[in-house]
Amino acid sequence: MKRGDTAGLAGTCGLGAWTAFGVLTLVVVGRDGRPLFADADLLSWSVGHRPDVAVTFARGLTATGTGVVPFALAALAGIIAGRTLRQRALAAALCLGCLGAGQALRYGVMAVVARPRPPLADWGTHASGWSFPSGHATTSALTAGLLVIAVCLRGPRRRAPLVLIIGGWGASVGLTRVFLGVHWFTDVVGGWLFALGWLGVCLCAAGWWLPERLTLGIPDTDTAHRTTEPRGEAESRTDTAREQTGVAREQTDVTRGEKELHAPDHPGRRGRSRPA
Repeated sequence: MKRGDTAGLAGTCGLGAWTAFGVLTLVVVGRDGRPLFADADLLSWSVGHRPDVAVTFARGLTATGTGVVPFALAALAGIIAGRTLRQRALAAALCLGCLGAGQALRYGVMAVVARPRPPLADWGTHASGWSFPSGHATTSALTAGLLVIAVCLRGPRRRAPLVLIIGGWGASVGLTRVFLGVHWFTDVVGGWLFALGWLGVCLCAAGWWLPERLTLGIPDTDTAHRTTEPRGEAESRTDTAREQTGVAREQTDVTRGEKELHAPDHPGRRGRSRPA
């Protein structure tokens, strides 16, 4: 896929996610932050199905969606995506910038919407701030998206299981917020849509504005074709020249053989053949 096509596809996906996020945000604001769709039912089910083991596991998993862990994974994504030391450093900086800027933008949206969280009596862990969009869901989805992109660029050929594991982690962190009762389900959906939209914007910007020598694994089909085509023509010309040289040598050998067959006998040789 060409570099421009990759950037265009990322921009299209980002625009679609932003549109869905905008619609959901308007609905949340229009209802003054009250639960939407299946929010109340999912929260009631979560509160009624909380064995101690599940709560402990959910708390441990939800902790990976904030703090140092997402930033460390984002830097790892940059290291995986780059080839040279310079590209890895640049990619790590870009991934960290994408994650940090996305979190800052999400804080701004959260403050504007100001949606209340579910009732405090239903909480299974500590939480702070407003509810929409979910910070853990946004951060984990952004981090998982960066890792998936890096693995698709530089990962092994059989990368599907690894991509599923990364995507499963990103989705599970968001779902733990509903299970622990600190977010409505639409908060988590809003976080996922926000992350997808921001990833699309960042990938599109990288594809269009980064210099071609610094693009991290976004192939350009036309450039590759122009690079390999002259080499193929040179190899064809070399093979043709070798064939012509071989034919010329064969003709030379045949000519020499004919001359030896039709050449007259040497006088000295005839003299030695006479009887004494």
